[in-house]
Amino acid sequence: MTAPATLTVDLNALAGNYHALARISGVPVHPVVKADSYGLGAVLCATRLMAEGADTFFVARAAEGVTLREALGPSPVIYVLDGCVAGTAPTLREAALRPILNHADQHAAWIQAGGGPCGLQIDTGMNRLGFRPEDAPGPFEGLALIMSHLACADDPTEPMNARQRDAFAAVSARYPHALKSFANSGACFLGSDYAFEAVRPGICLYGGGPEGRPDPRITAVATLSAEVLQVRDVSAGESVGYSRGFVADTPRRIATCAAGYADGVLRSMSPHGAVWADGALRPIVGRVSMDVIAVDVTGADVAVGDRVELFGPNRLLDDAATAAGTIAYELLTSITTRVERSVVGARG
Repeated sequence: MTAPATLTVDLNALAGNYHALARISGVPVHPVVKADSYGLGAVLCATRLMAEGADTFFVARAAEGVTLREALGPSPVIYVLDGCVAGTAPTLREAALRPILNHADQHAAWIQAGGGPCGLQIDTGMNRLGFRPEDAPGPFEGLALIMSHLACADDPTEPMNARQRDAFAAVSARYPHALKSFANSGACFLGSDYAFEAVRPGICLYGGGPEGRPDPRITAVATLSAEVLQVRDVSAGESVGYSRGFVADTPRRIATCAAGYADGVLRSMSPHGAVWADGALRPIVGRVSMDVIAVDVTGADVAVGDRVELFGPNRLLDDAATAAGTIAYELLTSITTRVERSVVGARG
């Protein structure tokens, strides 16, 4: 039985993006697989990335790290960006997870628990997580990685990028034996002086462009599609959906498709959103409902049982996000468990 809404994950495209980012940055790629690989399946994605050569991963939460460790075994290095949150040190140590220490209390808690390999985050201006440079501890046993995070990497013209880069270069020199990691997805494209010794891409692995718009070097990984449930003719003056969100000015052909906000389709996808159907973009009309959307397919060869693409290789992720007034990250992480997953390129 065909699922009404399906998220297809192309692991071959994921592998291609991984190698593209390695070529572009010129240094090892350490994938960010937090938030279940941005909703695409962390175990699935990390397993394939390991087969492609990745040996170090980043998650946000300790629980994410435990799940990944159980699935991947003892081989890869797994860093937890939250750090050594209160009470998590035993869990981190038992699962051989490495906390990214963000402030003095985390540093003290990790050392008190027995320490071990870990990372250190330096706040170079984002004011989110990490030690301010003047407050960072000196080198200590077990420190394997020093990192920071860019605030504006998706805008190559933003002067803050260079300021953060220079601040990181200065403070990281204090730790000659720790691996230096600075670049997120966008910074992989800013030049070799941003790469340091390893990069940590996320969204570009999963098909989003480095500047919040499509980039020809990055291939679509995720495809969200929905089945056409019904097609009807709507006369001029008739409305479609809740609150008369769309009123036809001429006779229109409307397809009702099986994906709505309960599947993770944002309500903001209307009135500027579109889907790919019958070889072209077709506008979403009316309000996004819990279970369905309405699409104007006037003049198209679209029938019950066909599928429309909400994002994927034809309706690129960044374009779909822009139409919804958001970013690719939110589109991916909003897909709910009701949407059936399928996989292309799985091995073994």
